[in-house]
Amino acid sequence: MQKTITLTALVVFFCIGQLSFSQSKSSIIKKEAKYYKIVDVPIPKDVILEVGGLALTDDDKLGVSTRRGEVWLIDKPNSKTPIYNRYAHGLHEALGLAYKDNGFYLSQRGELTRLEDKNNDGVADLYKTIYSWPLSGNYHDYSYGPKILDNDDMLVTLNLSWIGYGASLVKWRGWLLKITPEGEMTPIATGLRSPAGFSVNNEGDIFYTENQGDWVGSGRMTHLEKGDFAGSPEGLKWTDDPKSPLKLKPEDIKDNSGFTLYEYAQKIPELKAPAIWFPHTILGISTSDILYDTTQGKFGPFEGQQFIGDQGHSKIMRVYMEKINGVYQGAAFPFVEGFSSGVLRMIWGSDNNMFVGMTSRGWASTGKKEFGLQRLVWTGKTPFEIKTMKVQNDGFILEFTKPVNKKMARDLSTYKLSTFTYKYHKKYGSPIIDQQNAMVHKADVSEDGLTVRLTIHGMRLGYIHQIEIPTLKSTSGELLLHNTGYYTLNEVPGGELKSHQMDLPKTSGKVVDQPKRVNTMPASWGEKGADEKLVIGTVPGLKYDVEEVTINRNSKIQLTLNNNDDMLHNIVITKPGEKTPLKVGEMALNLGLDGPDLSYVPFSDLVLFHSGIVGPESNETIYFTSPNEPGEYWIVCTFPGHAYTMRTKLIVK
Repeated sequence: MQKTITLTALVVFFCIGQLSFSQSKSSIIKKEAKYYKIVDVPIPKDVILEVGGLALTDDDKLGVSTRRGEVWLIDKPNSKTPIYNRYAHGLHEALGLAYKDNGFYLSQRGELTRLEDKNNDGVADLYKTIYSWPLSGNYHDYSYGPKILDNDDMLVTLNLSWIGYGASLVKWRGWLLKITPEGEMTPIATGLRSPAGFSVNNEGDIFYTENQGDWVGSGRMTHLEKGDFAGSPEGLKWTDDPKSPLKLKPEDIKDNSGFTLYEYAQKIPELKAPAIWFPHTILGISTSDILYDTTQGKFGPFEGQQFIGDQGHSKIMRVYMEKINGVYQGAAFPFVEGFSSGVLRMIWGSDNNMFVGMTSRGWASTGKKEFGLQRLVWTGKTPFEIKTMKVQNDGFILEFTKPVNKKMARDLSTYKLSTFTYKYHKKYGSPIIDQQNAMVHKADVSEDGLTVRLTIHGMRLGYIHQIEIPTLKSTSGELLLHNTGYYTLNEVPGGELKSHQMDLPKTSGKVVDQPKRVNTMPASWGEKGADEKLVIGTVPGLKYDVEEVTINRNSKIQLTLNNNDDMLHNIVITKPGEKTPLKVGEMALNLGLDGPDLSYVPFSDLVLFHSGIVGPESNETIYFTSPNEPGEYWIVCTFPGHAYTMRTKLIVK
């Protein structure tokens, strides 16, 4: 039971004067379901299936590893009556699974293990350590994988520990490792912080996804080659080892907050800029698995593209990637949301539909369940979407899944384009910086109406290019199912950017007047100061450290938020009403690119007082006078996705 303290007023912040998020969210989920349907895989009541890994056997049974250290075999997983059998147990948080040669491989916290059923009774009787690595005991020492290469070697990734910042407390934390079936290990690349998702394409190239944190401004996906440094310096402390493919040291990476990661990569040859950025809170908040569409058109029109899970937003995104001058880059798009829990793992079933494994314990998600297993099934209908976004040296070529209305597609006002990026610094996350508009100068439509070539003024290397096309229709009158895309621009064909550069007004980094955020004690309070000085902390699992706060009406309150967590949080005090915290939180989700400038607090009458965004191991103090009217008010964190669970009742008496 969490403690109860006495307080006086509170802070809640988040809102925008548009359609309510809950309405828009349910609307888009309903529209998406016409094309891709989410179907539950039934789970027995006595099975806690917190999915860590998924793998299909040769006889089409679904293997599921769990955070609770079990492996389940599910027979007939596509049916309404799947049959569950516990294959293995007693493992240590298995966050990956692969099947090869009549057995499973998985990464536990401290080792790569092979499981095999020698006597064919449906239960593993061989638990074999292939390779082990040291553990610090830190809760953040997650390990992921393996991915099995064509030559049977295996890839695993190791999470950094967390001690107020990402730390490599024991050897090879923050690294991608290659391990042979005989147990010989080769370190490949470092600079990883929280590499929950990684995959290998048909050309043998490795990609991994990263979550926002220290040195990581936003979620991203990076192409890793031997000797690469992906940005988090902690893993560099092991580069003295003879096996290390690079010699860069932590002290070689300076906290140059004036640089972006792309800019810093021009100075440090080993540093690899991301192939794809996923704008934080806009596309997702916790990027997870990578799944290539290998279905040859049996899952819709996106063959060869990548699907990316997001644990915090319980959704799947879509990526079109291309290789320009030997460098990977491309565009990210929304795809399907509304899963029952946090999406962590995805694999293809034998019917060319997708199994989606989920978990949310300790990692809160918009999907309310603590765990789940679902299938994403294509209905056979093709949505009207931006299929691909290909860069030119002076613009982009957009390919659509259906012919466009040519008149609308030629109208330049149909398109809105803006560019922005993130800081590369030790601080947790980054606001959107250097945002400015670009201009569509010309739109040429192909004869068949399936492609539009846009000539752009104001493109910038190293920036994310957001394109919005809200009014464009197909020839049959359909609006785009998802009308926004985000292209990460690292290179252009020919190597020379010929987009006309313009001195356009910046629209980010602005100072926003927020009168409900008061960080200095009002002079009118005099020498006596506050009537009450209160402190609220945070605990893992997206919660404050108090469940209820009681204060007197018309009291002068000094309230400090101590963020002891490894995520970003705020405190927002709202008006009474059971649904008010969620309403305000959902308004925050709708703030889009303006969210960071507003500390994810909307301009709304429902908000009474609020703090700014407080980073890990940091604090902020605000001052306010508690409401005059007694009642049950609320304290809520409005950082996108947190309002579902992170709230405290504020009783004013």
